[in-house]
Amino acid sequence: MDGVRAVLLAGGEGRRMGPLGRGRLKPLVPFGGTSRLIDFSLANARRSGFTETLLLSQYEERQLMDDLHTVWNGSPGAFRVHFGPYDEVYRQSPAGVPGRLPERTWPGERGTADALIRKAEYVFGADTSEVLVLHADHVYRFDYGDMIRRHRAERAALTVAYQRIERRYVHLFGMVEFDPAGNLTGFVEKPAQPTSDLVFAAFCVFDAAILRRYLEQLDGTDWQHDISRDVIPAMLDAAERIRGYEVTGYWEDIGTVDRYHRAHLALLGEAPTMDLSELPLTVRPAVPRRYVAREASVHDSIVPADLVNAGRVERSVVYPGVTVGAGASVRECVLLPGSVVPEGARLEGAVLLEDGTVQQCDPLGVLGGVAP
Repeated sequence: MDGVRAVLLAGGEGRRMGPLGRGRLKPLVPFGGTSRLIDFSLANARRSGFTETLLLSQYEERQLMDDLHTVWNGSPGAFRVHFGPYDEVYRQSPAGVPGRLPERTWPGERGTADALIRKAEYVFGADTSEVLVLHADHVYRFDYGDMIRRHRAERAALTVAYQRIERRYVHLFGMVEFDPAGNLTGFVEKPAQPTSDLVFAAFCVFDAAILRRYLEQLDGTDWQHDISRDVIPAMLDAAERIRGYEVTGYWEDIGTVDRYHRAHLALLGEAPTMDLSELPLTVRPAVPRRYVAREASVHDSIVPADLVNAGRVERSVVYPGVTVGAGASVRECVLLPGSVVPEGARLEGAVLLEDGTVQQCDPLGVLGGVAP
């Protein structure tokens, strides 16, 4: 991807995830029995031909960088995560993580746009013609190549990915509207009264020079330091050429534990949203996984080879290192790595954390009382 700088925004704290998000960075929340949330965007970038993705983070960034360096940069290959001002010290520690990091000398970022402007020297290189902006909490499989090629062919200032959903859920997302020619005409973050059934899929391609100009114009003003609330509306007001690119495949924004739970159950059955082979394998990759349609004690579930199961598991996603005690029943659950289901226990519609905490999920979700 010559000329394109891929940047990954990963500053989420996971406050809406309840116990699942406490003491754990949201980008590192396990997903699918194989991965963490952040691994999907990284795997997509690698699959699209990128050799490097720039991490833009702030909250507990040492923990996140150490993890990504170990998982993604730990073996020689054609892809790595770049850590901006900390990258050199990580490059000097190829077999592990550095003992100390350089002292932070720049102000904290207050939003997604702030993250771009404060790390501008790493975002806007001399050869950078476009900036691909990604997020760390979306589950999808996508090749960004065609979107980038179309962006260039249409000489767009910005190309935004979008998806069509049921209108009753649009208020949870950034709503987008287009004219008949495919130009963006409206962008409203979490509208109270949606007028469109199209939502921003939270990844986009900017013309690098135009993006930098708007960031510099907004910096220091009374703004919200946000790409969706500031940069894109400013570009719209200035009549910049903003195009759309429809995402027709599966794409999921994991914002709450109920969405997390439902997204896991959607991986099961005869028509899963993503095949097991399509999920990044980053959590205990040496342990094989398989989908089991029906066996004596496991039905319609994703399970690891090291599962110790003396009970019954139905319609569940199970991570490596899990033990299900004698006589226990597990149905429509997510069992996180190393968790233990006690003998005789009955779990249904829940996430079982590593420390034994049971986080019950509303089977109808929180979207107006009806599951999507």
